[in-house]
Amino acid sequence: MRKMSGASVAMIMAIALYFTLFWGYEALRVLTSPTFGLDDVWRSQYVFGIGSYFKLEPMGLIKLAAFFGALKLVVALTCAIHLVDRLRNIAGGTANADVLEGGLILVVAISMAAAAPAAWTQNGDLLREQVLHLLLAAIAVALCLVERNYSRRAVNPALAAVLPRSEALVPLR
Repeated sequence: MRKMSGASVAMIMAIALYFTLFWGYEALRVLTSPTFGLDDVWRSQYVFGIGSYFKLEPMGLIKLAAFFGALKLVVALTCAIHLVDRLRNIAGGTANADVLEGGLILVVAISMAAAAPAAWTQNGDLLREQVLHLLLAAIAVALCLVERNYSRRAVNPALAAVLPRSEALVPLR
């Protein structure tokens, strides 16, 4: 069975690097700000939208902003751990995509929570940013699933004989 394509692995690593750098920066900016990022009106609109839905007072808004900042930091750290795991894989180990998939579940949850207020207020620019995050997470999960399918068939050839093969997964000879 042939190995996973190098381009697919590079795309997974690029998406993990994107979330590590950009969401890590955003999380550090939020968590080191005295107002937990609420002073940046553009980036904190989803906090205000969710806060108005739940009728949060100012202290509740600050706690909600800190919560989202902490979640973004967790996503950045899980993606960084996955990058280190991938680099270890290049050196001869095996990469475990479960860590990245857990981080991407958080990306989807945060992006959906941020996209809802943007859709309610008809803010297309903010909604577009959240859709980009959802799209990147979907691509990375799809590539991880394909990679898992390749590795499962490579480990258990009897399973490969029983499971039907799709045209996209059949290696060219």
